[in-house]
Amino acid sequence: MRELEELAARIIVCTDCALSGTRTHAVPGEGPDQPEIMFIGEGPGYHEDQAGRPFVGPAGRYLEQLLGSIGLRRDQVYIANVVKCRPPNNRDPLPGEISACRKYLERQIEVLQPKVIATLGRFSLSQFFPNESISKAHGRPRTWKGRVVFPMYHPAAALHQGSMRGAIEEDFGKLPEALRSAQQGPPDEEPPPAEQLSMF
Repeated sequence: MRELEELAARIIVCTDCALSGTRTHAVPGEGPDQPEIMFIGEGPGYHEDQAGRPFVGPAGRYLEQLLGSIGLRRDQVYIANVVKCRPPNNRDPLPGEISACRKYLERQIEVLQPKVIATLGRFSLSQFFPNESISKAHGRPRTWKGRVVFPMYHPAAALHQGSMRGAIEEDFGKLPEALRSAQQGPPDEEPPPAEQLSMF
């Protein structure tokens, strides 16, 4: 899709925040033009920064295993991140960096029109529900602007803390049902409390 290609071209040369000065490659995202599911992680790590592709390191391999467990392949879903350039030493992205990249993520969602947005980790979740806790929200689909948002822990959490693996795999097992519900049309959206309005 030409719009995605043009957007990726803008991301690759973007200098809107300081991360542009330390990256090797920007990582726009990848996947089909009309995905039913879009996964949104936090930001590129070392391997992603080297390759210019999202989720190609250990967390990416685990994500592919998780997809396989529910009968999906990587090339059937779209994978992106909140920030498109690697924060130095894999530190958390700063508010200004997230803000600078938000226009790209918002446009990707507009162009792709996924039925389900699967957020991976707390930074991704906070783009849609800023005051939600990932520990409470994970595995429970929500509706945001007429679209199903399915919060999950980041796959990297299981690599750092083996006890998280069960929760992540259990949540992934719920994803097909969330997609089936979204295909039938998301439920009427409940307006969030004022303090939980979307950052978009």
